[in-house]
Amino acid sequence: MSDVRLAPRGLAVRIFLAFACGYFLSALLRAVTATLAPTFSEELGLRPSDLGLLAGAYFLGFSMLQLPLGSALDRIGPKRVLMFLLGIGVVGCIAFAMAQSLGGLILARALIGMGVSACLMAPLTSFRLRFDAAAQLRANSWMLMSGSLGMVASTLPVQWLLPLTGWRGLFWIMALGLALVILVTLWWVPGDEPHPRPSGVQDRQAPGRPSAGYFAVVRHPVFVRSVPIGFFVYGGLIAVQSLWAGPWLTQVAGWSAQAAAGGLFVINVAMLVAFMAWGAVMPRLVGRGVDARRLMSWGLPLPLLLLGWIVLDPQPAGAATWALWCVSCTFVSVSQPAVGQAFAQALAGRALSAFNLVIFSGVFFIQWGIGVGIDAFGALGWDGSRSFRATLAIHLACCVAAYLWFVIPRRQSGSGAAAGSPGNNPPSTS
Repeated sequence: MSDVRLAPRGLAVRIFLAFACGYFLSALLRAVTATLAPTFSEELGLRPSDLGLLAGAYFLGFSMLQLPLGSALDRIGPKRVLMFLLGIGVVGCIAFAMAQSLGGLILARALIGMGVSACLMAPLTSFRLRFDAAAQLRANSWMLMSGSLGMVASTLPVQWLLPLTGWRGLFWIMALGLALVILVTLWWVPGDEPHPRPSGVQDRQAPGRPSAGYFAVVRHPVFVRSVPIGFFVYGGLIAVQSLWAGPWLTQVAGWSAQAAAGGLFVINVAMLVAFMAWGAVMPRLVGRGVDARRLMSWGLPLPLLLLGWIVLDPQPAGAATWALWCVSCTFVSVSQPAVGQAFAQALAGRALSAFNLVIFSGVFFIQWGIGVGIDAFGALGWDGSRSFRATLAIHLACCVAAYLWFVIPRRQSGSGAAAGSPGNNPPSTS
């Protein structure tokens, strides 16, 4: 029997829109450094490694909260957790707007990452509690679509606003936007309801030990199989889309800052359309028995081949090629709801947050690591193009290894039983 309490259509729409507003701003804040990279490099004299650290600080703060976030989502509820953390995000945006040093900017950006760390996990947990399996996959894709819309807004619209507000003014506007999202969430999202815990989990979790449930999560075969692709493929997608696509266009392809912003606009519009399409087709695919593992097994070789082409092609890739690569990477997006659906309600928040920790830890290390790699190869006397390509080649090798880990069969243990019986799973993803 399903443990999902289905929301009426009108309420479901309001819930989705409230959460989508928050995720829109979260994605805008995540990706805006790609557009602002030339400004930061010019005004603050940042090297690629400094720029990678500044951009990655968002993901470091984001990742630090994922494990406690998962427990809080399960125990306190997605609405209250999201509203509290968005308040931290408001403070982080104000601190970023007022910071006078690189260290201050890094700390403020980490605070922003902490503040928006529930903007996807809270919706996915709420969807797990209120929507059926097909609706969860559709809502997940459309949430990612709203995030892509935020990334679109971080490109040309930000470039157009810069002369009027400056980059500091942009973050004051972001602070106001997050405050408005808090109010919308308060009005449109129903109060959190307690839900029962499967007996198997309840027996193993002592009071005051919120981390105990994570042992059931990290040993589950679906989670184990998905960790490397979450870290390298999903994390690499976000790292490039939210930062390094911009510097590639300016430093390797030789585009101007304005042209690069237009290129990022193209990339993010392509992602927006891709996630809109995923939201439309996912219920049909589920109805035909096509599960997440099969989709990723079929689809992920394409971005690996494209990244190899980008590395080897003597002509620097333009925005269209990077857009095609980003869109091809979206096959990995179905891993997130698949992981959440592999667990019962009482562990859904922890499962989603643990996997989100994997993804955004990957974003932080890959985003920073690409900058470190570019600097390291540059220190050997390589030019910017060769340094970029060599660093991306290392990343490609990691992605190939992650894909092989995902697709090569291995003996399954019985650890998945520890998670309890999920109430509404899709066809097997393990």
